[in-house]
Amino acid sequence: MTLTRAITVWFGAGLLPKAPGTWGSLAALPLAWGLHWLGGFPLLLVATVVVFAVGLWATRVETAGRADHDPSEIVVDEVVGQWIALWGLSAGLWVTGAAPHVFPWPGVVMGFVLFRLLDISKPWPVSYFDRMKTPFGVMMDDVVAGAIVALTTLLGAAFSHGWLG
Repeated sequence: MTLTRAITVWFGAGLLPKAPGTWGSLAALPLAWGLHWLGGFPLLLVATVVVFAVGLWATRVETAGRADHDPSEIVVDEVVGQWIALWGLSAGLWVTGAAPHVFPWPGVVMGFVLFRLLDISKPWPVSYFDRMKTPFGVMMDDVVAGAIVALTTLLGAAFSHGWLG
């Protein structure tokens, strides 16, 4: 397996049978928790940016000359999008000074479920990037889905903790 192939299929997660995007998102969860534990939100942010850049490069290489611009086994985009979806949770915990090993499962589950719903249903503006049919579009539709979830998580936390009224 080439390096670009390993990256795009996220070291095998995208090769699992049925729903490779879901497997890619699931594979992202323990890594996000580990990054948060090791360095809080700043490390998760930096790792996301790095994986986005590396994933974009690898996706360009792996889709060059192919008719299918977004093969289902390419899941590095789901990893990036899932990490972004967890930014709200990670940032909130980091800002409030929560212990680094704390990554509450309700927030993780909500981030996972909402991200998968948006990634599958592709509402606007996610669909705008999905229609690009380019490696950038492959990555960006998941980035936008993740950003929507992160903002939703932050708003939900702000309401539930009484920060907005």
